[in-house]
Amino acid sequence: MTILQANQLTVRFGGLVAVDKVSFAVQPKEIIGLIGPNGAGKTTLFSMLVGLHRPTSGHVLFDGQHVSGKRPHVIARQGMTKTFQNTALFPEMSLLDNVTTAGLLRHPVREARALALDCLDRVGLRNIADVDVDSLTFPQRALGEVARALATQPRILLLDEVMAALTPLEMDTVIATLRELRDRDGLTLIVVEHHMRAIMRLSERLLVLNFGKLIADGTPAEVSVNPDVVAAYLGGEHARHN
Repeated sequence: MTILQANQLTVRFGGLVAVDKVSFAVQPKEIIGLIGPNGAGKTTLFSMLVGLHRPTSGHVLFDGQHVSGKRPHVIARQGMTKTFQNTALFPEMSLLDNVTTAGLLRHPVREARALALDCLDRVGLRNIADVDVDSLTFPQRALGEVARALATQPRILLLDEVMAALTPLEMDTVIATLRELRDRDGLTLIVVEHHMRAIMRLSERLLVLNFGKLIADGTPAEVSVNPDVVAAYLGGEHARHN
């Protein structure tokens, strides 16, 4: 059964069409990569899926229910949430307190705190739970953002460039963590990422946006040889990795 369906999603900001009639379906436990040039509409599409932007036209079905136009906390309670491209953790708070705030979506404080510790354990950060966020490295903040999203207990998790600025070794760690979240916890993942090596290894399927339009939907192998995708996005990056 399809868990997420985007139907002809379009959003306009004044005269700019940021996302243009985008349609796709997501199956439970899929890991899907969303790629495209800067300004292609990837983050805007994510924002529509979780209720941060209202579509100008088109709609989103989550588990067969219309969620377009619903507020983000309502969609999060139904089971779909996202991380932010620039980590949005509260710097003056501990990592544990940050993740606990997300657990409050469904639980009182004591249960939310226990859930937060579990989420930090799942991403390998429990040992620094009491460290203030402003003392963390960027990779630790990125995984902390994932842990906070997990504390909302999602069924679909949208990850917006969680591997930005990571070294190849750090990317390998994050990829292994994300795969485990899918395999062990049954999460469905949609990942925006610019690192081609990482997204090709992680994803089972790729969606490619260019100028707000969906120009490809297929396996990494299929997309990597699609002439429209190579011309619009992969180009030299593709050549360097093949």
